[in-house]
Amino acid sequence: MRITQLYDALLLDLDGTVWAGGNAIPNAVEAVTAAKDAGLSAAYITNNASRPPSEVAAKLTAMGLASESADVLTSAQAAVQLAAKHAQPGEKILVIGAPSFAELVQEAGFVPVDSADEYPKVVVHGHSPDNGWRQLSEAALAIAQGAKYIASNLDTTLPMDRGLMVGNGSMVAAVTSATGVTPQVAGKPEPAMFELAKANLSSSRPLAVGDRLDTDIAGGVAAKMDTLHVLTGVSGPLALIAAPPAQRPRFIAEDLSVLSDDVDVDELRPAPQGGFTATRNGDEVTLDGGTESSNPLQALRTVLSVVWADGGDNCSVVVKPASDVARAATQAWW
Repeated sequence: MRITQLYDALLLDLDGTVWAGGNAIPNAVEAVTAAKDAGLSAAYITNNASRPPSEVAAKLTAMGLASESADVLTSAQAAVQLAAKHAQPGEKILVIGAPSFAELVQEAGFVPVDSADEYPKVVVHGHSPDNGWRQLSEAALAIAQGAKYIASNLDTTLPMDRGLMVGNGSMVAAVTSATGVTPQVAGKPEPAMFELAKANLSSSRPLAVGDRLDTDIAGGVAAKMDTLHVLTGVSGPLALIAAPPAQRPRFIAEDLSVLSDDVDVDELRPAPQGGFTATRNGDEVTLDGGTESSNPLQALRTVLSVVWADGGDNCSVVVKPASDVARAATQAWW
């Protein structure tokens, strides 16, 4: 059975999953198109709060994935919904982020401001390439005056064409360091975005898909959804091996092509495969076997089948290859 036969909707992350920077990730457009042709609906849920839903939808459409604003849910939208619990319509909200974030605040009936001297009730903090010392300092001043602090997301890095750039979480960390205040978080890994996207699609069994364990996968797990992790973005094999239970996906794939390829779903689960065997002794896992046709992902799933078996944390696990094929497979994880 193919993975798309088990679900009625896809909740897709964008950065590192569908695209990287300005370019579609190989196989992504074809795979999502095939899944939609097979009857699955799709929503795009992103922690990147720097673009409005309309701009995200236009970019997806230009890549070949026909989309509308309603297909996109950003952490900025979720942050505004959370801010509404702490401020009344007409009250001021300090916006640290892109102009589109301020527009969302205004559309929700609040007054967006950019200075702590306005005594805002809430500070909402999202990613923008223009965020810097001045903007972060205004946030710190407003928080010191008693404003509620809400972050759209805590992604420490942002996958771009040139590599991992500074993400919103790194900027939030500076404000927290200056104020001692930890923000409420609207986006992933909180489950709200997943639950809202599920409701918008009238889905009964969605599959959450992403590249980052501590946001995409953790958020899907928190929302009690099945998750598919793809190795096209932030979290790689070593992160999977060390992942705590709350960040462990049900399925692991190289990229989104598994949504269109004729791959049995059981091949995507952590389990012995590719002729590999794995045995564990304390924090040491011995990987043996393999054949000429074996690949590093099969080796990884084999290791994960024993590493994750007891449901505990495995931050100190070390994998020792015991065959030439196993050695080549583990070297490819780095």
